[in-house]
Formats: sequence, structure tokens, C-alpha cells
Amino acid sequence: MAWDTAKTKQLLLDAAVQEFAEHGPQGARVDRVAARAGANKERIYQYFGNKERLFTAVLEAELAKVAAAVPLSVEQGADLGEYAGRVFDYHCAHPHFLRLLAWEGLQDGQVAVAAEDERTTHYADKVAALARAQASGAIGEDLDPAHLCYAVFALTTWWFSAPQIVRMLMAGVADDSTRSRREALVRMVRRLAG
Repeated sequence: MAWDTAKTKQLLLDAAVQEFAEHGPQGARVDRVAARAGANKERIYQYFGNKERLFTAVLEAELAKVAAAVPLSVEQGADLGEYAGRVFDYHCAHPHFLRLLAWEGLQDGQVAVAAEDERTTHYADKVAALARAQASGAIGEDLDPAHLCYAVFALTTWWFSAPQIVRMLMAGVADDSTRSRREALVRMVRRLAG
């Protein structure tokens, strides 16, 4: 039987997503990744080189997924609140993604930033879409489009990044369902976008 390299590599990446989300780059163990994938841990070194490169590969794969799932065009920027709602939906369905970004941020430069040039271009494209939406009059021009983009991401992701604070802040809110949170987010971002 021929060895399915692509399948094994994907199984390792999928297993590594969970391992890195749970333990971060420092706490992750290649033997646990291999066990989750049902593969020999030597395959990790063969396909990815080392644990740090595996973490970079995981980030690159997950970043590509979110970029494809939640693009921001000029037309989508015209209703920035609904865009924020779609980003919120993505994070509801993929809670591991923000954990991976948090772990990346906590590495303080020890792990190579995954695809930084491509990511910078990706974010620049989002900012440019917002600038074009502002120029067309679809959204307000009183905020720099980069600051506006950052604010949308911050408002959208904080629900997932600090659930303990959200729990304390929302303790007295009558309806703190996921639906209610999404609706409030959409309204806030629409007001912010003016």
C-alpha cells in the first residue's frame, strides 16, 4: 500500500492545531501531535522540520482559512456591522483560532511570525477596502481606516479572548446569549462606522 503523504501531513496539521491551541508552542509536544494524528512523530520532522516550523505551518493554514471565510470587500465594508457579525460567527465556530494568535503574540519574537508579509498585505487590503467605502460615502470618514479596522477586530474578538471578563461584565445582563452578543456587536460597529 502506498503511503499517502498529503493525508498524513493534513492529519498532523489538524492534530497540531488542537495541541498548539491548548498548550502553545512551548507546551505543545510532538509526541501528542503524532498520537492524535495516528502517525509516527518522525513524520513531523520530515514534513515540517521542527516544532516551531510546525507551529508556523499551523498559523499559516488557519490564517488562510479565516481569510477565505471572512473576506472584506468595499461592498462588505459598506455594512461594517454585518462584517463584524460574520467575523464573530467565524470565531464562534472556530474558537481555537484566537488562542493560536494569542500564543503567537506571547512568544515575544521567539517563534518566527507566520507569513508576516502576506498577512500585512492581507490587512492592508482590508484597510484599503474601508478607505474606498469611506470615499464612496458608505461609511463615515471621521476615523482613519486602519484605526477603524483595528477597532472592529478588537470589538469582535474580545468576546472570545477574555471570556472571564465578559462573564463578569455581563453578569447582570438579562439576555447574554450568543445571538444577543452578535446583535449588540453589529449595532456597535454600525455606529462606530457612522
